Amino acid sequence: MEVRPVKITDTTLRDAHQSLWATRMLTEDMVPILNKIDKVGFFSVEMWGGATFDVPLRYLDENPWDRLRVIKKYLKETPCQMLLRGQNLVGYWHYPDDIVRRFVRKAKENGIDIFRIFDALNDVRNLEVPVKAVKEVGGWAEGAVVYTISPVHTLEHYVDTAKQIVELGVDSLCIKDMAGLLTPYRTEQLIKRLKKEISVPIHLHCHYVGGMAPMNYLKGIEAGVDIIDTATFPLAFANSQPPTEMIVAALKDTIYDTGFDLELLYEIAEYFEEVRIKRGWERGITSLVHMKIFSHQVPGGMTSNLYVQLQQQNAVDRLPEVLEEIPRVRAEVGYPPLVTPLSQIVGTQAVLNVLSGKRWSIVPREMKDYLKGLYGKPPGPIDPEIQRKVLAGEEPITVRPADLIKQSYEDYAREIGDLARNEEDVLSYALFPAETRAYLERHKEGMEKTVFAVGEKGWEAVGMKIEELKELIETLNKTEVSELIFEKDGVKVTLRKSGAGVASPTPPVQDKTAAVKSEESKEKKEELTHPDGWKEITSPMVGTFYRAPAPDAPPYVEEGDLVEPGQTLCILEAMKLFNELTAEEKGIIRKICVENAQPVEYGQVLFLIEPVEDNKE
Repeated sequence: MEVRPVKITDTTLRDAHQSLWATRMLTEDMVPILNKIDKVGFFSVEMWGGATFDVPLRYLDENPWDRLRVIKKYLKETPCQMLLRGQNLVGYWHYPDDIVRRFVRKAKENGIDIFRIFDALNDVRNLEVPVKAVKEVGGWAEGAVVYTISPVHTLEHYVDTAKQIVELGVDSLCIKDMAGLLTPYRTEQLIKRLKKEISVPIHLHCHYVGGMAPMNYLKGIEAGVDIIDTATFPLAFANSQPPTEMIVAALKDTIYDTGFDLELLYEIAEYFEEVRIKRGWERGITSLVHMKIFSHQVPGGMTSNLYVQLQQQNAVDRLPEVLEEIPRVRAEVGYPPLVTPLSQIVGTQAVLNVLSGKRWSIVPREMKDYLKGLYGKPPGPIDPEIQRKVLAGEEPITVRPADLIKQSYEDYAREIGDLARNEEDVLSYALFPAETRAYLERHKEGMEKTVFAVGEKGWEAVGMKIEELKELIETLNKTEVSELIFEKDGVKVTLRKSGAGVASPTPPVQDKTAAVKSEESKEKKEELTHPDGWKEITSPMVGTFYRAPAPDAPPYVEEGDLVEPGQTLCILEAMKLFNELTAEEKGIIRKICVENAQPVEYGQVLFLIEPVEDNKE
């Protein structure tokens, strides 16, 4: 009997905690167990890429490059793997080719062995440069086909896309089922066809979501799949992958037996269970909302993000409407797979359509870029009326999007200047300018680690080394009190326990300072008066108001300007996207009621406009 042991990639340190814990696991949570993970015999450990790059910068006060180096030091026998979003790298839009090449080279130098590369639209043009870059530095390039369901995503589409990716010279091919939409017999059909058509190893990546993933793996393995993805039990199920322990046990004493030591896997699981309890994180549990994936086709992780977005907008009760709106928007824009960054773009458009009550009246800049072709070629046809309305006369592009990017590494290096200590800092800045600049400011020479704490106005960085705060943290964790108050440079600061009852220098997801400012703006709103005939233009969402598209750009409008219907008035940054607010009628802007970069509330007055009829100009 032929023995064909299945290889497994462990996703615990990347996709699993990104899917379940908003990517909040700290490097210090990972290090103690790395030696044992290294002994299992995994094909690879996915531990970098995706959101594990920007989240440490934004929320954990960690340098993602440092995390990569630390983990690689402990994983001596197991290849380190990352998720690369094609020309988007680890960000949310396309970057210049020289940034792609430099990023791949530095990632390889610091420890990445295997690069899983995908494009959200399955536009193979967006994979050309990153795949070539990986091969040039001697890395393993794994091309990925993003799986979804739509009238245009047929079996032939996937086979043709896979062939094109293999022609780029990849070392393996991944079927990326990020939404948990594959079913066992679709899996079998797809894998059998691919095994006939291509020669490289096939890697199957499924999210548990509605519970099909273990069955998909079994049917896929029987059909010839070479590698699958799993996560340790405490970080499995729901939006994550199936548990390693389950799959290893299911394959034991078969021709597909992994040969893994179950007792070692249990030791690893017990460690992460302790981390979960200590940090106060939830288990992955499949709910009715997850099960409905087979109806609304919205990935579980995307549903979680939508809940947070609506919570910020004080509109959680509108989630069912948004879930109904998403398939409608997706169909109108050519059925893009709901994977980063398209999941954010489509989801936010649906939220805006629901909250504003006027479909497509507010369009994020990123949606406009997508409709223009700046993310790549849409899988299906776009509704021509929507495209015409949003682009307002602009023509969609037909070339590879990155061909139009003019910035270069040297431009980013000049912008960040002496604050960047090395090439890695410049690359981080190119990908996430604001977050990287803030991080580097906090970590200037002499500032070994910046501590985050609760200040009088909300969460803020406190300029002190973490060693200085260590005793305070230990004292707080040993007592029954929930917080300690002290002063630093004349500022009253509170160190507060998290929901798990453990003090931590890690900042939360939301900035409470904005809430304080928005309360002030509410008071201003109540005092606003204006002449009869003028109309109020109010904010359709909670967000941040920007008068111009960039800091050095002129404002969209000034007081006294005559505006036409459809003309952009401002940008509202919300839900990680930049949303353009446009005029609904012709009129004169009589007053701009908020300051630039000011947080605003839903319904807050932004402009006063005096309508103008054409025959009365």
